Amino acid sequence: MAVSSTDLQRIADWCEQRTPEHVRDQIWIEHDVTPRHVDIMECRPDWMDPQNRPAMRFPIARLRYTTRTGLWTIYWRDRNLTFHHYPDFQPTSNVREALAFLDTTDDPIFWG
Repeated sequence: MAVSSTDLQRIADWCEQRTPEHVRDQIWIEHDVTPRHVDIMECRPDWMDPQNRPAMRFPIARLRYTTRTGLWTIYWRDRNLTFHHYPDFQPTSNVREALAFLDTTDDPIFWG
């Protein structure tokens, strides 16, 4: 994956800022980087052992970077944990635009 370290840092910073500090012991956002995409994860403590990490993690969205085009696309997750291209977001070369879309969309498919 040819994602720049700057873009990965932007995603990490966005995840950190997504959850208010006063609820971070109950819910927080993380990201997982793979060779082909970055998954945005909603995390909660294990209800049987809240002090245990890793916590329960639920994929919310997938940001895919295509090296050939230099564009970011957004994917949504269905109930079977399969990701699908999200057609209401136009691919962009700026990862901040994809993150801003996730911040402002009122589509419950992401944040339910």
